[in-house]
Amino acid sequence: MSVRDTEPRIRRELRTTEHSHNGFPRVAVIGAGISGLTCARTLTDHGVAVTVFEKSRGVGGRMATRRAEGGLTFDHGAQYFTVGDEQFGRHVRSWQQDGLVQLWDGTIRVLRDGCVEPLKTARSRFVGTPGMTAVCKHLAKGLDVHLKCEVAELRRSGGLWCPVDAEGRVLGTYDVLIVSSPSVQSARLLEPDAKLSGLARQVTVQPCWAVMAVFDSRLPTGFDGAFIHDASLSWAARNSSKPARSGAADCWVLHGSPIWSRNHLEATAEEIMDRLLDDFWAVTGQRPVKPRTALAHRWRYALPVEPLENRCLLGASVGLGACGDWCGGPRVEGAFLSGLAAAERVLRSTSG
Repeated sequence: MSVRDTEPRIRRELRTTEHSHNGFPRVAVIGAGISGLTCARTLTDHGVAVTVFEKSRGVGGRMATRRAEGGLTFDHGAQYFTVGDEQFGRHVRSWQQDGLVQLWDGTIRVLRDGCVEPLKTARSRFVGTPGMTAVCKHLAKGLDVHLKCEVAELRRSGGLWCPVDAEGRVLGTYDVLIVSSPSVQSARLLEPDAKLSGLARQVTVQPCWAVMAVFDSRLPTGFDGAFIHDASLSWAARNSSKPARSGAADCWVLHGSPIWSRNHLEATAEEIMDRLLDDFWAVTGQRPVKPRTALAHRWRYALPVEPLENRCLLGASVGLGACGDWCGGPRVEGAFLSGLAAAERVLRSTSG
């Protein structure tokens, strides 16, 4: 369907669009990571009609779980999360009671200049069970989520937002639209509002190459996770040491450092696996062991360098906004609080 062909359809949908029950607007959320799902879940729980569009095959974004042969799994994006905010902490305690998250009590170290150092501060680290994606799957239950549906453009007509896919198909009409994609992608979608788009463009996001490796025997590293300050690596974790994971093999996740990942962004998966595994053996002093299985995944937009001070963005007059870990603070907690803040802004704007 061409772009021109969509115009009659837009006009038909504008005539039939109605507010949801209780006088709330219809809302679309683009992106089913934890920020977008938190926003959608909160709005839905307050009686708002919400539709979520996600370009991937599943929910979770970087809170992802990758499956391998023999029922083995890898948290190849977010490795764990910590709690600093009490509001987030209340949700985490609820997830614990529901069996969605558990404490990861693995031994964490710092590798620097050939030395193994203890962490200077102790923090409680939580992981989703049986994988990091468990929390996002929980948030998505009962929501109207459209997977493998990429929004390429936002149009505005008759006071409503019309998300459009790459083939020019209109995906409905909405009073409010919240973009929860990485800042680079959000900036493009937010172009109808030059101010919001400009704010999103201010945030630089670094990539991250991830390698997942399976070993038949347990590697005698002396740690289950390590922050690495040498060579190409920034992090290494024994994924199989996390609760509710299969212990049938020793599963490791290696993360390339942001600068190294950026400089090797277009390298092949084989090149990435060889280099990161070689450096892993070097920095840990381990004898090289050939993995039973190895995989690589490129996170093109992984780490916001300097998130905005704004917890979320919302142009209340036109009903366009954004949330994500690039707003207000990074990582899982920051993304959750950003999605929550966006939902609260929408609720305030409609109730006032």
